[in-house]
Amino acid sequence: MDLKQLNAFIAIADLRSFSAAATKTGLSQPTLSRLLKQLETDMGVELVDRYHRPLHLTEAGVFFYDKISAILTEIDTVTSMTQRLSAPSTALNIGFVPSVLYGLLPEVIAKLKQSNPDIEVNLKDISSYQQIEALKTGEIDIGFGRFAHQDPWIQQILLRHERYMVALPKAHALAHIDEQRLIDLANNRLILYHQTHLPISTTTQPINTPINHIAATDKSSSRHKQSSNEQPSLEPVTEPLLHLFAQYGISPFMTTTVSDLQVALGLVAAGEGITLVPASLKTVRTEQIVYRRLLHENATSPIYLHTLKDFVHPKIPDLLSAIYQVYERRGITYRKQSFTLQR
Repeated sequence: MDLKQLNAFIAIADLRSFSAAATKTGLSQPTLSRLLKQLETDMGVELVDRYHRPLHLTEAGVFFYDKISAILTEIDTVTSMTQRLSAPSTALNIGFVPSVLYGLLPEVIAKLKQSNPDIEVNLKDISSYQQIEALKTGEIDIGFGRFAHQDPWIQQILLRHERYMVALPKAHALAHIDEQRLIDLANNRLILYHQTHLPISTTTQPINTPINHIAATDKSSSRHKQSSNEQPSLEPVTEPLLHLFAQYGISPFMTTTVSDLQVALGLVAAGEGITLVPASLKTVRTEQIVYRRLLHENATSPIYLHTLKDFVHPKIPDLLSAIYQVYERRGITYRKQSFTLQR
């Protein structure tokens, strides 16, 4: 068994076709067939049922595919890290979620360049979830995200918590109230925009609550009545904004789900609903939107910084120093931390 055989099997399993796998790998169909046959002979197991079109994996093939895919991905990650260790890039590639760009990130980058005038910084707009894979492939060296991740390849530190604010249309009946409560917002359409959800949630909500997730079209949710003997079944609440409401036992009357934060604020500006955003966005679309503080102390959005455990770019300590200098200048409370090389 060797890598050529394994990669041939993965290509055939992914595409369910020898001809398509040949195009993807640049190998001829006879070569792919030979490599697969050698693998099956070495293992003494039939992995692919060749008598169906498209091709099907046998039960053993499905099991082997699931396990070996993860191993090959890990090999690719280790190879990429080894190459970077032997020839580290002089540029610092930073991934960020859009909400961080509206905050202090530009000021942090300016501070970093002030102390490192020759540094090359490349910024990439990329979701918290996608940043994890981008770190492994070397697309980015460090990422600013809003979610905690549990991954054996990644280390992360919590930079700070940023307060959520309510974004309301200027004509909204609650727009004049400086401090808002979630219970008072429950009868509004809540616009959801997070593409990454909380990985684990201990908060649950009844499945038959009036929350209605809407992707392509808007529909009003109906309220369901329960008989006195009926117990609602529970499901985890992992969407961040719904999770915040659920912590107080509240379910918004209706919801709309959109692709990103900018679209959400566009709908708020158009009077189509309300949303909650980190405080750093309170200067966006102020001609149509007012931002009001939430009374709840735990209504915050964290900012995490994450990088690889086994490869810390040499300029990352300077980036952290720039972050903390900006926090001190702004009077932001933080706890100083650092990344460690874990080998």
